[in-house]
Amino acid sequence: MLHIEDLWVEVHGKEVLKGINLHINQGETHCLFGKNGSGKTTLLMTIMGFSGYKVKQGRITFKGEDITYMPTNQRAKLGIGISFQRPPTLRGVKLIDLLTICAGSKEIGQGLAKLYGFDHFLERDVNLGFSGGEIKKSELLQLLAQNPDLVLLDEPESGVDIENLQIIAEMIRKLLQKDRRRNRTKSGLIITHTGFILNYVTADKGHVMLDGKIRCEGNPVEIFQGIQKFGYLECVQCNM
Repeated sequence: MLHIEDLWVEVHGKEVLKGINLHINQGETHCLFGKNGSGKTTLLMTIMGFSGYKVKQGRITFKGEDITYMPTNQRAKLGIGISFQRPPTLRGVKLIDLLTICAGSKEIGQGLAKLYGFDHFLERDVNLGFSGGEIKKSELLQLLAQNPDLVLLDEPESGVDIENLQIIAEMIRKLLQKDRRRNRTKSGLIITHTGFILNYVTADKGHVMLDGKIRCEGNPVEIFQGIQKFGYLECVQCNM
């Protein structure tokens, strides 16, 4: 599904990603751990193709196609979707209109919003005056409407209370086809700082990023337990 080879990325003249190698197969969910400022969000933004993230070296392949320098809109059409940690407020754009664009159908957008108890937000401007949990639901509704093959989630549990976290986790499980035991076609890469999302969404593999490099990988629950007990320094020492 996604293959990243020797990826070096510069942001505002500063080298942020330093030789990233990451491979996510079809149907797999991966978690990415790391300190603030370690390059996790930069990786997601680079995969999505946002401006300001300059690829200096390496290659990104999605479903067998080289997308390293492909525009963001084309990546979205190919089947990549992203949920931001801090999404913008879109004044003058109603949520129902954005969902209709994502789904290609107003009825699908309305149905998804009703399914998750969010239909009373449809006529409001996107994220304007929304709480942290409401913003996350809005983001995930847009992803459900888009129905991408690769889902990129930047700290989906941040700023969300326990009650809303359960609903958000349900939406993520729907996106990643966690209701299926086999034949999953959707893949995911989830950035998590707290690790709480692992209590609700199972992941197949975990990675630790420090100083722009992936230092270790393995069982995501075991990795997070190690981080809680020993901190990130242990990952550096283990990788030396």
